[in-house]
Amino acid sequence: MECIVLAGGLGTRLRGTIGENVPKCMAPVNGQPFLHYIFEYLATQPCGRVILSLGHKHEMILDWLQTEQRPFAIDYVLEHEPLGTGGGIQLALKQAKGEHVAVLNGDTMFRVALQEQLDLHLVKDAETTLALKEMHNFDRYGVVNSAASGCITSFEEKQQRDRGLINGGVYIISRNSFLLRELPEKFSFEKDYLEAYVPEQKFYAYTSDSYFIDIGIPQDYEQAQEDLKTMF
Repeated sequence: MECIVLAGGLGTRLRGTIGENVPKCMAPVNGQPFLHYIFEYLATQPCGRVILSLGHKHEMILDWLQTEQRPFAIDYVLEHEPLGTGGGIQLALKQAKGEHVAVLNGDTMFRVALQEQLDLHLVKDAETTLALKEMHNFDRYGVVNSAASGCITSFEEKQQRDRGLINGGVYIISRNSFLLRELPEKFSFEKDYLEAYVPEQKFYAYTSDSYFIDIGIPQDYEQAQEDLKTMF
């Protein structure tokens, strides 16, 4: 399996914690970049190749990669200007060789079983399969709704909720179907792809109760320091 990791995030909300010149995926967690832990997770999955989608301060990431020895090949694509989440995925997918590609965010960890997610994706003949996580008492995330068949029916905006399924930021994408769409060079994967094309009923939900952390805000970044001490 090929896995794209979106590693071009600016880390705006963490600047007071990690500094202005550190990409979010390189935020230090117990002496290691957060990306180190994503690689540790991918080493437990059927991942044969990682394609990093790089942008902001990519030199720091490339320098760090020189010290890494991993059981999978590591390649990268470089955004010379910000392309949005969709544009970054599109650029990396053009370098992928297989038809069904996993995509992960470089600032979140959702320890789903990628083979299970891929199996469901194939059974449903989906264009994109989203990994969903049930959350309780939250207002940081929107909610994803699906039918009994697993077909995703709608996305709801962020608001305070007692419970709901959120988009955990891990996708299996059918490469050719995605690239055949007439999408711009710069676009939001969530708004301009998922929300725009959900009526076509080609997106499916894979629900997992696996560990999830999003280091995008200082509180959860600090939580990651504790959680990841003994996880790998």
